[in-house]
Amino acid sequence: MSHTYPIADMLTRIRNATLARLEIIEVPHSRVKESILEVMTNEGFINGFRVVKRGEKKYIYVSLKYSDNNPVITDIKCFSKPGRRVYIGCDKIRKYTPGYGITILSTSKGIMSGGKALKEKLGGELICTVY
Repeated sequence: MSHTYPIADMLTRIRNATLARLEIIEVPHSRVKESILEVMTNEGFINGFRVVKRGEKKYIYVSLKYSDNNPVITDIKCFSKPGRRVYIGCDKIRKYTPGYGITILSTSKGIMSGGKALKEKLGGELICTVY
């Protein structure tokens, strides 16, 4: 299956899986997806993930997180798309209160949360927000 924007596909799979109350999902592997999932793990939105090689292809198995049988991730919004990239400076990064939501940015120093980008005074491409 061909996907024009694999990051949006992964985020949609996560959103749909939380609505269906699935514990583990599978997504095709890429280093960018792995970095985004690393940020989501560090911020407490997912339990973790594992990279598995099957034949010639690699897949990422994502363990979704639930609290009192409710998904920790309530919404994911994708901003940048292949036809319309969204860039923001460090002064435009919206600060979210801990435990509520985060922004995920692609900066010159890699993919990181908005909070970390603010501390390092970096702007970049706004990939998504996770609530």
